[in-house]
Amino acid sequence: MLQMKANISSIFKLSERNTDFKTEFLAGLTTFAAMSYIIAVNPAILSSTGMDKAGLVTVTALTSALSCFVMALLTNMPIAVAPAMGTNTYFALIICAQMGLDWQSALSVTFYNGIFFLVISLTGYREKIIYAIPKPLLTGLQCGIGLFIMFLGLRGAGIIVSDSKNMLAVGDIISPNGLFVLLGLALMAGLVCRKVKGAIIFSILAMTVLGFFVRGSDGEFIASPPDTLFSVPHGISQTFLALDWTYPFRDFRTALPVILTLLLLDMFDTIGTVVALGRRAGFMDDRGRMPKMGSILSADAIATIIGSLLGTSTATSFVESSAGIESGGRTGLTAIVVGALFLLALFLSPLIGAIPSEAVSPALIMVGLMMLSGLADINSRDYAELIPAGLCMVMIMLSCRITEGFAFGIISYVIIRSAMGRGREIKPSSWALAAVMLLFLGLYHV
Repeated sequence: MLQMKANISSIFKLSERNTDFKTEFLAGLTTFAAMSYIIAVNPAILSSTGMDKAGLVTVTALTSALSCFVMALLTNMPIAVAPAMGTNTYFALIICAQMGLDWQSALSVTFYNGIFFLVISLTGYREKIIYAIPKPLLTGLQCGIGLFIMFLGLRGAGIIVSDSKNMLAVGDIISPNGLFVLLGLALMAGLVCRKVKGAIIFSILAMTVLGFFVRGSDGEFIASPPDTLFSVPHGISQTFLALDWTYPFRDFRTALPVILTLLLLDMFDTIGTVVALGRRAGFMDDRGRMPKMGSILSADAIATIIGSLLGTSTATSFVESSAGIESGGRTGLTAIVVGALFLLALFLSPLIGAIPSEAVSPALIMVGLMMLSGLADINSRDYAELIPAGLCMVMIMLSCRITEGFAFGIISYVIIRSAMGRGREIKPSSWALAAVMLLFLGLYHV
């Protein structure tokens, strides 16, 4: 047992990254708790295409588990991977519903997108793309994703709600559910400020147990103990290897723009997420370089290929990985734990389902706030730096898309510096990146 522990420690370089088994395990638990909603949400979205919803639950969990394992073994990074939110909606509502493709053809373009992404990830173009990102936008990505995660938590908790007059408004925070969320946030903030290891997951578990005894606004208990612990996974025979392999070759004119759009979404969502996570975890060097970035992009591409073969839309690195990073996760062992929990979820879904959203929302709010520490790196006196970074942040939060926020940031960076007579400061690769993002906005929003 000790020898196995030593081997695992050596493989994942735990001592070199100042971490241990307990910290990595708790970080994995925390990340899984923050992103486990994908098991229910992804099937709900994709089933509108005619795919079997019960089978999609199994597909989602398997894709997430295998993708996390690939990420861990290729990169040794605490990054979890699962079917991407946003892209699954694009898959169902745009590609299938609006454009009229059947889900087999949609899986096909997803597969070829993954192949192209992998080819790019294995070439020198990946570094050129990453190093083309100006330093202010690296900060903008980190803080923008923090705002986005915080917004998700506030919306999920009902603290921020839709409003017909002001678009958004403060919800009923003095309701039992609102007070419950605020109590969870206060508990989590207290533990985090006291630097308690596992503060986030401990808070989630504590509030779940408390929810068994507290009634919500509807008169029902906020959380309910599961009636049973185990469940039997549904088969995936309907979607497994069911993609229409030849569709892109039969309808090249329709397929190519879709593949290109998916490629840009996949690539820049991954780059934006990983840059933000790397900055927060302290992995990036002074030149803004992220170690293992090529391997991370390759793992992400492989995840998309795996997902399309099993029967789901694009898979990508999840921003909720920041929850595990804030809990101390620093190696691929965190991702291994997340992957193992996705496999367990196939058999323990009643137990996982007992965790209420009111217990998870404070974690998203807290993690988002912690990621705003990057604001200190922005030179607020230099508007050529402040405006692009600010646009990037705000657009990520309001559009709920990392790629859109990044597009506004890089385009404004080029325009503003040119208008100020500082065009020589712009790298040729940054010009090219701005042009690509202009193309993306045109393709994605036509």
